[in-house]
Amino acid sequence: MARALQGRTVTEALQVVEVNERKAARLIGKTLKSAIANAENVHHIPADGLRVKTAVVDAGPSLKRYWPRSRGMASPILKRTSHMVIVLTDEPRAQKRT
Repeated sequence: MARALQGRTVTEALQVVEVNERKAARLIGKTLKSAIANAENVHHIPADGLRVKTAVVDAGPSLKRYWPRSRGMASPILKRTSHMVIVLTDEPRAQKRT
């Protein structure tokens, strides 16, 4: 899902996220909206000229828990988390060299 956003304008990326029905799309959309708000309010860059430079979802720390089983045993459970990074830029898209 995150790779589909790279290189797109902010408005195109928001449309891609809103159309997709996956849970990841909703969470990436929240992160994208937060990045847009940071660019506008902190760095004073208008949202019109913003593009998604990179969008990465990496593994975060895992919470280790145990599920009780029969005869006094236990099965491990990993409750996984993730780190989402979206980098926006106001530079024009670079042309590919042929």
